[in-house]
Amino acid sequence: MSTPAWRRFLLGSGLSLILVTLLTSCAAEGRSGRPLGCDAAATPCLRGGATVAMQTSKGEVRFQLDGAAAPLTAGNFVDLVKRGVYNGTAFHRVVRQPTPFVVQGGDPLSANPMTPPNQYGMGNFVDPATNESRQIPLELRLQNEDTPRYGQELTTPGITRQLALAHQRGALAMARSADPNSASAQFYVALQALPELDGRYAVFGRVSSGMAVIDRIEQGDRILKATVVEGGTLTRGEGAEDAAQP
Repeated sequence: MSTPAWRRFLLGSGLSLILVTLLTSCAAEGRSGRPLGCDAAATPCLRGGATVAMQTSKGEVRFQLDGAAAPLTAGNFVDLVKRGVYNGTAFHRVVRQPTPFVVQGGDPLSANPMTPPNQYGMGNFVDPATNESRQIPLELRLQNEDTPRYGQELTTPGITRQLALAHQRGALAMARSADPNSASAQFYVALQALPELDGRYAVFGRVSSGMAVIDRIEQGDRILKATVVEGGTLTRGEGAEDAAQP
Protein backbone atom coordinates (compact mmCIF):
# COMPACT_ATOMS: atom_id res chain seq x y z
CA MET A 1 0.00 0.00 0.00
CA SER A 2 1.47 3.37 -1.00
CA THR A 3 2.14 6.10 1.49
CA PRO A 4 -0.41 8.95 1.21
CA ALA A 5 1.04 12.08 -0.39
CA TRP A 6 0.19 14.21 2.62
CA ARG A 7 2.47 12.03 4.76
CA ARG A 8 5.45 12.00 2.42
CA PHE A 9 7.38 14.64 4.35
CA LEU A 10 10.35 14.39 6.66
CA LEU A 11 9.42 15.34 10.18
CA GLY A 12 12.22 17.86 10.34
CA SER A 13 12.98 20.10 7.41
CA GLY A 14 9.96 19.69 5.13
CA LEU A 15 11.92 17.80 2.47
CA SER A 16 10.26 14.89 0.71
CA LEU A 17 10.56 11.56 2.50
CA ILE A 18 12.52 9.04 0.44
CA LEU A 19 11.05 5.62 1.19
CA VAL A 20 14.05 3.30 0.87
CA THR A 21 14.89 0.01 2.53
CA LEU A 22 18.33 0.01 4.16
CA LEU A 23 20.41 -2.89 5.34
CA THR A 24 19.43 -3.91 8.86
CA SER A 25 22.81 -4.94 10.14
CA CYS A 26 23.68 -3.62 13.58
CA ALA A 27 25.88 -0.76 12.51
CA ALA A 28 27.23 1.09 15.50
CA GLU A 29 29.67 3.52 13.93
CA GLY A 30 29.24 7.00 12.56
CA ARG A 31 30.66 8.36 9.34
CA SER A 32 34.00 9.03 11.06
CA GLY A 33 34.18 5.43 12.25
CA ARG A 34 33.60 6.50 15.83
CA PRO A 35 31.28 4.20 17.82
CA LEU A 36 27.79 5.50 18.49
CA GLY A 37 25.72 5.00 21.61
CA CYS A 38 25.92 6.02 25.24
CA ASP A 39 29.47 4.84 25.92
CA ALA A 40 30.95 7.28 23.44
CA ALA A 41 28.13 9.78 22.99
CA ALA A 42 28.79 13.50 23.02
CA THR A 43 25.45 13.99 24.78
CA PRO A 44 24.13 12.64 28.09
CA CYS A 45 22.01 9.49 28.30
CA LEU A 46 19.02 8.84 30.54
CA ARG A 47 19.36 6.18 33.22
CA GLY A 48 16.00 4.70 34.13
CA GLY A 49 12.92 6.72 33.36
CA ALA A 50 11.77 10.31 33.59
CA THR A 51 8.50 12.22 33.69
CA VAL A 52 8.41 15.59 31.95
CA ALA A 53 5.60 18.07 32.56
CA MET A 54 5.03 20.45 29.68
CA GLN A 55 2.88 23.50 30.23
CA THR A 56 1.37 24.58 26.93
CA SER A 57 -0.96 27.37 25.94
CA LYS A 58 -3.72 24.73 25.85
CA GLY A 59 -2.91 23.00 29.18
CA GLU A 60 -0.48 20.54 30.73
CA VAL A 61 0.88 17.43 29.03
CA ARG A 62 3.04 14.83 30.78
CA PHE A 63 5.47 12.54 29.01
CA GLN A 64 6.94 9.30 30.33
CA LEU A 65 10.41 8.77 28.87
CA ASP A 66 11.99 5.35 28.42
CA GLY A 67 15.69 5.37 29.27
CA ALA A 68 15.96 1.61 28.83
CA ALA A 69 14.80 1.45 25.21
CA ALA A 70 16.09 4.88 24.11
CA PRO A 71 18.71 6.14 26.59
CA LEU A 72 20.50 8.52 24.25
CA THR A 73 17.39 10.02 22.65
CA ALA A 74 15.56 10.37 25.97
CA GLY A 75 18.71 11.76 27.60
CA ASN A 76 19.02 14.40 24.92
CA PHE A 77 15.40 15.45 25.51
CA VAL A 78 15.83 15.59 29.31
CA ASP A 79 19.01 17.62 28.93
CA LEU A 80 17.24 20.15 26.69
CA VAL A 81 14.32 20.35 29.12
CA LYS A 82 16.72 21.06 31.99
CA ARG A 83 18.45 23.73 29.93
CA GLY A 84 15.10 25.47 29.28
CA VAL A 85 15.47 25.05 25.52
CA TYR A 86 11.80 24.27 24.96
CA ASN A 87 10.41 27.16 26.99
CA GLY A 88 8.60 29.58 24.70
CA THR A 89 8.90 27.45 21.57
CA ALA A 90 6.02 26.94 19.15
CA PHE A 91 4.14 23.94 17.87
CA HIS A 92 4.93 24.74 14.27
CA ARG A 93 3.41 21.75 12.51
CA VAL A 94 0.01 20.22 13.25
CA VAL A 95 -1.42 17.75 10.74
CA ARG A 96 -4.92 16.37 11.35
CA GLN A 97 -6.39 16.29 7.86
CA PRO A 98 -7.32 14.23 5.99
CA THR A 99 -6.53 11.90 8.92
CA PRO A 100 -4.68 12.57 12.20
CA PHE A 101 -0.89 12.53 11.85
CA VAL A 102 1.36 14.51 14.23
CA VAL A 103 1.76 17.54 16.45
CA GLN A 104 5.33 18.78 16.10
CA GLY A 105 7.30 21.42 18.00
CA GLY A 106 10.48 22.18 19.89
CA ASP A 107 12.39 24.24 17.33
CA PRO A 108 14.64 26.56 19.38
CA LEU A 109 14.40 29.21 16.65
CA SER A 110 10.68 29.58 17.33
CA ALA A 111 11.34 30.91 20.84
CA ASN A 112 12.95 34.02 19.36
CA PRO A 113 10.27 36.67 18.66
CA MET A 114 12.41 37.94 15.78
CA THR A 115 12.15 34.62 13.90
CA PRO A 116 9.53 34.75 11.11
CA PRO A 117 6.95 31.95 11.45
CA ASN A 118 7.83 30.68 7.97
CA GLN A 119 11.25 29.71 9.35
CA TYR A 120 9.89 27.62 12.19
CA GLY A 121 10.99 24.02 11.86
CA MET A 122 14.40 24.86 10.42
CA GLY A 123 16.38 25.08 13.64
CA ASN A 124 18.49 22.79 15.80
CA PHE A 125 19.82 23.18 19.33
CA VAL A 126 23.12 25.02 19.22
CA ASP A 127 25.27 24.25 22.24
CA PRO A 128 26.42 27.60 23.70
CA ALA A 129 29.60 25.97 25.01
CA THR A 130 30.77 24.90 21.55
CA ASN A 131 28.60 27.05 19.26
CA GLU A 132 27.90 23.86 17.31
CA SER A 133 24.60 22.27 16.37
CA ARG A 134 23.83 19.16 18.40
CA GLN A 135 22.78 16.14 16.41
CA ILE A 136 22.17 12.63 17.68
CA PRO A 137 22.06 9.31 15.83
CA LEU A 138 18.93 7.33 15.11
CA GLU A 139 18.40 4.99 18.07
CA LEU A 140 16.22 1.88 17.79
CA ARG A 141 16.03 -1.06 20.17
CA LEU A 142 14.50 -4.43 19.42
CA GLN A 143 12.55 -6.33 22.06
CA ASN A 144 14.95 -9.27 22.11
CA GLU A 145 18.12 -7.17 22.31
CA ASP A 146 19.71 -5.61 25.39
CA THR A 147 21.06 -2.49 23.74
CA PRO A 148 19.79 -0.21 20.96
CA ARG A 149 21.04 -0.14 17.40
CA TYR A 150 22.39 3.15 16.11
CA GLY A 151 22.72 5.00 12.87
CA GLN A 152 20.52 3.02 10.49
CA GLU A 153 16.85 2.80 9.65
CA LEU A 154 15.24 -0.59 10.21
CA THR A 155 12.42 -0.94 7.74
CA THR A 156 11.65 -4.58 6.94
CA PRO A 157 8.30 -5.72 8.40
CA GLY A 158 9.89 -8.51 10.39
CA ILE A 159 12.15 -6.01 12.11
CA THR A 160 9.66 -3.23 12.75
CA ARG A 161 7.32 -5.64 14.51
CA GLN A 162 10.12 -6.31 17.02
CA LEU A 163 10.72 -2.69 18.01
CA ALA A 164 10.59 -2.01 21.74
CA LEU A 165 8.91 1.36 21.09
CA ALA A 166 6.47 1.82 18.23
CA HIS A 167 4.44 4.71 16.85
CA GLN A 168 1.22 4.20 18.77
CA ARG A 169 -1.17 7.06 19.49
CA GLY A 170 0.58 9.33 21.96
CA ALA A 171 4.09 8.17 21.04
CA LEU A 172 6.80 10.81 21.57
CA ALA A 173 9.54 10.76 18.92
CA MET A 174 12.30 12.89 17.43
CA ALA A 175 11.99 14.75 14.14
CA ARG A 176 14.96 14.88 11.78
CA SER A 177 16.02 15.67 8.20
CA ALA A 178 16.95 13.15 5.50
CA ASP A 179 20.03 12.07 7.44
CA PRO A 180 19.00 9.41 10.00
CA ASN A 181 21.58 10.88 12.40
CA SER A 182 20.33 14.47 12.35
CA ALA A 183 17.81 14.63 15.22
CA SER A 184 18.45 17.60 17.50
CA ALA A 185 15.65 19.29 19.45
CA GLN A 186 12.44 19.03 17.44
CA PHE A 187 9.98 16.36 18.53
CA TYR A 188 6.50 15.18 17.61
CA VAL A 189 3.57 13.34 19.14
CA ALA A 190 1.72 10.75 17.05
CA LEU A 191 -2.01 11.45 16.84
CA GLN A 192 -2.73 7.85 15.87
CA ALA A 193 -0.75 4.67 15.21
CA LEU A 194 1.78 5.42 12.44
CA PRO A 195 3.45 2.13 11.56
CA GLU A 196 4.93 3.65 8.39
CA LEU A 197 7.26 5.67 10.65
CA ASP A 198 8.43 2.69 12.70
CA GLY A 199 12.12 2.03 12.22
CA ARG A 200 12.64 5.41 10.55
CA TYR A 201 12.27 7.74 13.52
CA ALA A 202 13.25 7.25 17.15
CA VAL A 203 10.38 6.89 19.61
CA PHE A 204 11.61 7.55 23.14
CA GLY A 205 8.49 7.97 25.26
CA ARG A 206 4.76 8.49 25.33
CA VAL A 207 2.08 10.85 26.59
CA SER A 208 1.19 9.64 30.08
CA SER A 209 -1.47 12.30 30.70
CA GLY A 210 -2.91 15.19 28.75
CA MET A 211 -3.55 13.57 25.38
CA ALA A 212 -6.76 15.60 25.24
CA VAL A 213 -4.55 18.70 25.40
CA ILE A 214 -2.47 17.42 22.49
CA ASP A 215 -5.71 16.94 20.56
CA ARG A 216 -6.55 20.64 21.11
CA ILE A 217 -3.16 22.06 20.12
CA GLU A 218 -3.17 24.16 16.99
CA GLN A 219 -0.31 25.40 14.86
CA GLY A 220 1.20 28.43 16.59
CA ASP A 221 0.36 27.34 20.15
CA ARG A 222 3.37 27.40 22.46
CA ILE A 223 5.20 25.54 25.16
CA LEU A 224 5.24 27.86 28.16
CA LYS A 225 7.56 25.75 30.28
CA ALA A 226 8.87 22.19 30.44
CA THR A 227 10.25 20.61 33.61
CA VAL A 228 11.44 17.20 34.78
CA VAL A 229 9.15 16.23 37.66
CA GLU A 230 10.37 12.68 38.32
CA GLY A 231 13.53 10.73 37.50
CA GLY A 232 15.76 12.29 34.89
CA THR A 233 19.17 10.98 36.00
CA LEU A 234 21.67 11.65 33.23
CA THR A 235 24.91 9.76 32.67
CA ARG A 236 27.79 10.68 30.43
CA GLY A 237 30.07 8.63 28.21
CA GLU A 238 33.67 9.41 27.47
CA GLY A 239 32.77 11.84 24.72
CA ALA A 240 29.93 13.60 26.48
CA GLU A 241 29.66 17.28 27.18
CA ASP A 242 28.73 18.30 30.69
CA ALA A 243 25.13 17.40 31.33
CA ALA A 244 22.81 19.98 32.85
CA GLN A 245 22.15 19.15 36.47
CA PRO A 246 18.66 18.93 38.00
